[in-house]
Amino acid sequence: QRYFSTIYVNKNLLSTAVAQLLGKHKDAYQVILDGVKGGAKEKRLAAQFIPKFFKHFPELADSAINAQLDLCEDEDVSIRRQAIKELPQFATGDNLPRVADILTQLLQSDDSAEFNLVNNALLSIFKMDAKGTLGGLFSQILQGEDIVRERAIKFLSTKLKTLPEEVMTKEVEEFILTESKKVLEDVTGEEFVLFMKILSGLKSLQTVSGRQQLVELVAEQADLEQTFNPSDTDCVDRLLQCTRQAVPLFSKNVHSTKFVTYFCEHVLPNLSSLTTLVEGLDIQLEVSKKMVETSQIVSTDKPSNSNTEYMPLPPEEAENGENAGNEEPKLQFSYVECLLYSFHQLGRKLPDFLTAKLNAEKLKDFKIRLQYFARGLQVYIRQLRLALQGKTGEALKTEENKIKVVALKITNNINVLIKDLFHIPPSYKSTVTLSWKPVQKADASQKRASEDTTSSSPPKKPSAGPKRDARQIYNPPSGKYSSNLGSFSYGKLGSLENLCLNDSCVLGWGE
Repeated sequence: QRYFSTIYVNKNLLSTAVAQLLGKHKDAYQVILDGVKGGAKEKRLAAQFIPKFFKHFPELADSAINAQLDLCEDEDVSIRRQAIKELPQFATGDNLPRVADILTQLLQSDDSAEFNLVNNALLSIFKMDAKGTLGGLFSQILQGEDIVRERAIKFLSTKLKTLPEEVMTKEVEEFILTESKKVLEDVTGEEFVLFMKILSGLKSLQTVSGRQQLVELVAEQADLEQTFNPSDTDCVDRLLQCTRQAVPLFSKNVHSTKFVTYFCEHVLPNLSSLTTLVEGLDIQLEVSKKMVETSQIVSTDKPSNSNTEYMPLPPEEAENGENAGNEEPKLQFSYVECLLYSFHQLGRKLPDFLTAKLNAEKLKDFKIRLQYFARGLQVYIRQLRLALQGKTGEALKTEENKIKVVALKITNNINVLIKDLFHIPPSYKSTVTLSWKPVQKADASQKRASEDTTSSSPPKKPSAGPKRDARQIYNPPSGKYSSNLGSFSYGKLGSLENLCLNDSCVLGWGE
């Protein structure tokens, strides 16, 4: 009780002293600092009074901050909360980055009230010095424990967008980009997605030049310069995740050529060998869909002539297009839609490819296969239309009819694309809405294409740095790239058997 009274006496002394004379009462402030060694009452007083007079005793700054930090780690939750609440008062001058570093470490708290106090404290010092606060945050992201790193990244991804423009200056955004590049040298899949969210939200990166920088960052993360290994689940899932992040950035002035080239030359030849650890995900179909989305905004550079070797084709047949043998063909229409659409998109960039670049024998083979496919396609479209005829409202909401509706969209799309290719010379004018895309919504890349007015050049790639041993990169079982794949499934349609109208479905290839 006597110690408690002593603290109050010294607090009153400091409160009544003229500002110019406060510095002479160093002993009084030291008594308050020593309050952290007392009981619960003394600690509560110290938590309030240490920050109140902190600025008047610069020679005791380190002792004061350390004392307050001790209170932030006290066993008494009420003392901790009081100490955390007052931490922003220490964020002056060179002390601010240190306070930001301390607050970032305190994000690991599992007490919701404490956690909210830490968030509010960080936001308050952001408004004092955004760059200094970011220095403390990124210091812990790069060097801190996993739980601190994780929560610091999530703080940035959720709170930066709430800060006013006068805080998020161009200089601050450039600092965020610079520090983010360091972090992206070694990230998990979830961290990568969060950093793309952070960077995509920066005003300075909303320009064509900014989006080009982001595409280059994603391309580097996808390791497009490395050999593709279809049996490596991390490699496959990383490519899929990175492509998802890149697609919304593409426009008429931010091209997808690098991704399209990689898909055509490295991925499609190995499509049947792709593997993933995500249960229930048709990884081959998912990758095919991403190939489609990258092919929609490709530059005027001519696509590789070898790309058509990976066009979706029916099973081998005998001369004159007759089925060689009695086996019922298995045609996976979902894959055909994706790959034929991609071929159609790339064909627009090289319209004379089929007529001038293919030799006569290859062109004949290609058309025979298209004719074979189209013949069976017409039969199946008729069956689907007949099955759906007259059905409206609730009848179309059954699982069976939903599948038929999607199947009809897929087959109609394929039919339109094949008709274009049958033109002499081939035409690439038709437009289709992909079966998994909502009709009423335009792609983000298409919306932005009309807004782009300038071009840009990609930044230099950051040099590789040491890897974090504590987090194995791209390790799906531990919540890396694979962990988020399932949420992006558009619903798959597999082989023709899965598209059949019922158990007695007959294709009628001979009709």
